[in-house]
Amino acid sequence: MSAERKREILGFAVAVAIVAALPVVTRSAYWLSIGVFIALHGIVAIGLGLLLGYAGQVSLGQAAFYGMGAYGSAILTLHLGCNPWLAMGAAAVATGLIAYVIGVPTLKLHGHYLAMATLGIGIIVRILFNEGGHITGGPSGLPAVPNLAIGGFAFDNDLRMYCLAWPIVFLQVVFSRNLLRSRLGRALRAIHDSEIAARSCAINTAKAKVMVFVLSAVYASVAGSLYAHWVNFVNPHPFSFPFSLELVVMVMVGGAASIWGPLIGAAALTIIDQSLLQLGHVFPIAEDLDIVLFGIIVVLVLLFMPRGLVRGLSSQEAERRAG
Repeated sequence: MSAERKREILGFAVAVAIVAALPVVTRSAYWLSIGVFIALHGIVAIGLGLLLGYAGQVSLGQAAFYGMGAYGSAILTLHLGCNPWLAMGAAAVATGLIAYVIGVPTLKLHGHYLAMATLGIGIIVRILFNEGGHITGGPSGLPAVPNLAIGGFAFDNDLRMYCLAWPIVFLQVVFSRNLLRSRLGRALRAIHDSEIAARSCAINTAKAKVMVFVLSAVYASVAGSLYAHWVNFVNPHPFSFPFSLELVVMVMVGGAASIWGPLIGAAALTIIDQSLLQLGHVFPIAEDLDIVLFGIIVVLVLLFMPRGLVRGLSSQEAERRAG
């Protein structure tokens, strides 16, 4: 077994141990809810990391796919009486199909044109959520979304959802790692380095970009469904452009060209964001400064570790050992 493979297994084991330890260390509903949010944001961020860090495609519309999963599950369970698990799967399939239809023409664009197109898609989807009438509940949203359950065991509190969401995260990490070692993964790396060179090597760049775009959308949809069945309520506010931008920042801060980077970025920024909100509650003078402090922290990380926390810390450790 290679040294790199051993490091991967050790890192995975450490991550699992840390996640498993939180419910043992504390039963605080607050910290468990933060843990669930980190898992949900991590699911979306890992998918976006594949698109941004490996395929080199910028998306500012991931919150829309997150919302499609949440609203898809809510509508299917509340209006059609579907089983929540079937609703989550159906929402993921529908989101993937929509992403495919959107991705085929959109991914022909490059750079800021692609970013603006995905931003426009996100805005359109949020308008549909707002103007959906009784189907989406309009600005008021849809209450009483049922919990996920296995038999008589319902995932109806923070601890139970924590124990459901994190195994999904780790399965996603394993799947994404295997994907990057496949032919598609090698094609994505080639596209990131130079799309023209990739095409000259007979790589179907259009197909590869659409595939990873659809995959990132499905990841976001699953996270959105988990969110809806956890909080038992959906409305348009959480699925707006600021959340899409926050997801991009999570990926960049953690490290785009890394499977663990987006997850670590999601953890860091979710904790920082919640801590700043709490600071605003304790010190009212800081209530309007939380977004400023958040921005300063992000800028410092990107300034001193432009490759993200994971790659930046790894490089520092390598330099320390070499020195």
